[in-house]
Amino acid sequence: MSDDRSESIGLALVLAAAVLWGLLGVFTAGLLDLGVGAVEIAFWRALFGGSAFLAHALTARRLVRLPWRAGLATAAFAAVGVSVFYVALIRAIDLGGISLAFVLLYTAPAWVTLLAGPVLGERPGRRQWLLVGGSVLGVALVSTARGEGVTPSAPAVAWGLAAGLGYASYYLWGKRLLAVQAPVQLYGLALPLGAAGIAPFVTWSAKPPLAWALLAGAAIVSTYLAYLLYGLGLRRATASRAVLVATVEPLVAGALAWALYGERLGVWGLAGAALVLGCAAAAGIRSGAGRRSPLTRANLP
Repeated sequence: MSDDRSESIGLALVLAAAVLWGLLGVFTAGLLDLGVGAVEIAFWRALFGGSAFLAHALTARRLVRLPWRAGLATAAFAAVGVSVFYVALIRAIDLGGISLAFVLLYTAPAWVTLLAGPVLGERPGRRQWLLVGGSVLGVALVSTARGEGVTPSAPAVAWGLAAGLGYASYYLWGKRLLAVQAPVQLYGLALPLGAAGIAPFVTWSAKPPLAWALLAGAAIVSTYLAYLLYGLGLRRATASRAVLVATVEPLVAGALAWALYGERLGVWGLAGAALVLGCAAAAGIRSGAGRRSPLTRANLP
């Protein structure tokens, strides 16, 4: 197979993963409409998705015994990258709308720059700080510009930024954790641990069969399969192009929110969204030029 054809197939797989991630907003909105609480949705997504990864790891014989420090780091990743991240994203959708939540999710590269010094011991350059400034301006625009079906209240924005922080943990911890374990093991351990961290805060509800189907969709389609496709795509495509294609995720989520729920960001909201996503794409391209970023490594099966 030629390099160009392999690259095209890889980018198609990454695009498919981005679409599956974008579907998470639809699954979540449907569950919220059925009366399932945001925290409970996060719990079942983590538990079902983690179970799929654990079964994959067992079948592929990818489980290894971890040193105690790696075990503690995996537990910390579970707390931030699963418990906080999953709850925050769904709460942001619940309070502010799908479009707002997925735009704020892509503040993750800005969080990475802010935390790169204390966590990674790296000193961000001028270009990275300019991208952080652009992201902050974009968040300010999105947070003050109302639209139809979008309510950028202070709690909604706070939860969206917390989701971005949780997502940033995949950059910040991914490289170190994957040096000692396969990604399917990392997710197979971290997601159930994250579910355990969420469980004490869940208000359990009776659920019709449709709710269970939507929960399975969020866990299997938008979690397990999405990460697998993204990882397979990265084996064929360059990281810089893959990261750019993956930025389609919030566009897919926003388009579905518009078509199904009538969500529309106002003019200034759209300008802010473009600024946040543009800065995220620029940061991703830079991190993928010549080397894989921890985020792209973290999604390899």
